Amino acid sequence: MEAAGGKVRPLEITVLTGGPSSEREVSLDSGRAVAEALRRCGHHVTAADISPDDTSALGRAGLDAVFIALHGAFGEDGQVQRLCEARGLTYVGSGPDASQRAMDKDASKRTFRQAGLATPDWALIEASQTASQRADAAAGVPPPCVVKPVDSGSSVDVYVARDGEAQAEALELLLDKYGRAMIETFISGREVTVSVLGRQPLPVLEIRPAEEFYNYRAKYSDDRTEYLVNPDLPPAVTRNLQAAGLKAHQVLGCRDFSRVDFILDGNAVPWVLEVNTIPGFTSHSLLPKAAAAAGISFEQLCDRIVRLAMDRSGR
Repeated sequence: MEAAGGKVRPLEITVLTGGPSSEREVSLDSGRAVAEALRRCGHHVTAADISPDDTSALGRAGLDAVFIALHGAFGEDGQVQRLCEARGLTYVGSGPDASQRAMDKDASKRTFRQAGLATPDWALIEASQTASQRADAAAGVPPPCVVKPVDSGSSVDVYVARDGEAQAEALELLLDKYGRAMIETFISGREVTVSVLGRQPLPVLEIRPAEEFYNYRAKYSDDRTEYLVNPDLPPAVTRNLQAAGLKAHQVLGCRDFSRVDFILDGNAVPWVLEVNTIPGFTSHSLLPKAAAAAGISFEQLCDRIVRLAMDRSGR
């Protein structure tokens, strides 16, 4: 990566943005922010919308690295990673298998539990099951509970059900839309997140939404949401959260960066909810906020992520 005289040469980078998922608009925002930051670092950057039907963005001549800024299906579930690997391209973030495992909340929660990480009880419900089978599975996770898609992000179509009627209604909606859904025990507590960069956890960040929970609106458009960097927690609790975040990242096989979401209950137990392998890079996003708290600017964060991928490829 060095030019003559020992200077770091600019890289030819394609930022993948947009995509086909329900998180497309957020991905467009993330992609724009990343592309602008990498240009400010001196790199030659092309931002490209991509979809399963149009992967021409991956054919750019002289490409050094691909920065995947796609959230949700196709971008975060291993599909575009497999396309990059098939073409021999260097790309940022987790590989196909880890991406797929993290995107599938059932698979990731089974991995967390096997690794000894606390994660709320859950049940996987399939539309193909009989009504009796669905009722038996739902009865194992009674309200209050969270009903959510198994492989979606940004809290799209996530419902907190306080009673059986609300649980049944949410479940019917999700099964009709997705064909399967997850019911998860509702854990009361503080919403916190631990981002990982390289092999290090970043400062803990607490989210205090004005909404009932940190839903899509609270994440991207509600200026009332409060973000507390290094919240008032005992040092041992902070260390425990960071260790749990790093462990969740590692047991899924993630690399380069991620964001791990927790509920911290009244007994200071960190309940891991999920790992986001391509967290947001918008003005409201948590990974850039955590990096800033560690003294890493947005430009440095994006550049460092690219360098991690380049170092891994030996280029």
